[in-house]
Amino acid sequence: MQITDWTDYGLFAAVARHGSLARAAQETGLSQATLSRRMTSLEQRTGRRLFAHGSAGYTPTTDGRALLDQAKKMEAAARGIAHWSAAQTGAPRVRISAGTWTTLYLTRHLASYWTHGDRWTPEFVSCNEDMDIERREVDIGIRNRRPEHDWLAGRRTGKVEHAIYAVSEDVTGWIGPSDDTATLPSEAWTVAHHGHDLVAVANDPQVRMAMAQSGVGRVVLPTFAADTAPGLVRVSDLIDALTTEEWLVCHQDTRHDPAIRAALDAVGGFLKRPRPLRDAAQSPTLTVG
Repeated sequence: MQITDWTDYGLFAAVARHGSLARAAQETGLSQATLSRRMTSLEQRTGRRLFAHGSAGYTPTTDGRALLDQAKKMEAAARGIAHWSAAQTGAPRVRISAGTWTTLYLTRHLASYWTHGDRWTPEFVSCNEDMDIERREVDIGIRNRRPEHDWLAGRRTGKVEHAIYAVSEDVTGWIGPSDDTATLPSEAWTVAHHGHDLVAVANDPQVRMAMAQSGVGRVVLPTFAADTAPGLVRVSDLIDALTTEEWLVCHQDTRHDPAIRAALDAVGGFLKRPRPLRDAAQSPTLTVG
């Protein structure tokens, strides 16, 4: 049987506890006639007799007592949810998903576009695959393309560019993704163009950057992340095939929610700013062909 109305089980628990429609009516605020109809409907849906009716009132049957045990667990869960909801303090959370490098960029610069007094609380979800906005896995997604579905709203915030980085131009080996994690376009490009030159692999982009910083090999990285990474310099021009648009995406139905709207404006405004480059004095600049 598919459960379609949890409320009836709460009402059943009240009647079963009190053994009386009158006392259950006082607890629930419903009339005795309404409670009687709801209990009759519940018995019909479950196909079981839940109460023995008589001078003693509504006495739970064996099936009724078994259901009451389950209903008590539901009531306990409901109280837990109520406590959890009451414990929510501050502004509503807004879940934002983005890839590794964009998440790091947003969190490292959080103070420049968000403060404790704002109308929303940031909750970041780092994921290199698109999370489901329709099912509310996240409220806002940062994507590399215009949203394709009518129920998604989007605003373009800029573009993301990639280049090759190493500690020096003399480094020739390559660092790539693990076989089971080559999902990003930059990872696929590395495997397609330099798969035979790999000297080290890792399933995490940050680990690949760390290996490049140690001098192990070359690695493809987004410029906004690698241009400020200590010890790394560009050893190539921009890779045009990996240049993508950047879009801030949310559900059409939630884009006017005050917290989500505030987050969209703050994050969108920040991503449209020029992304800081490392001071030339901090690192050598290579001339690339």
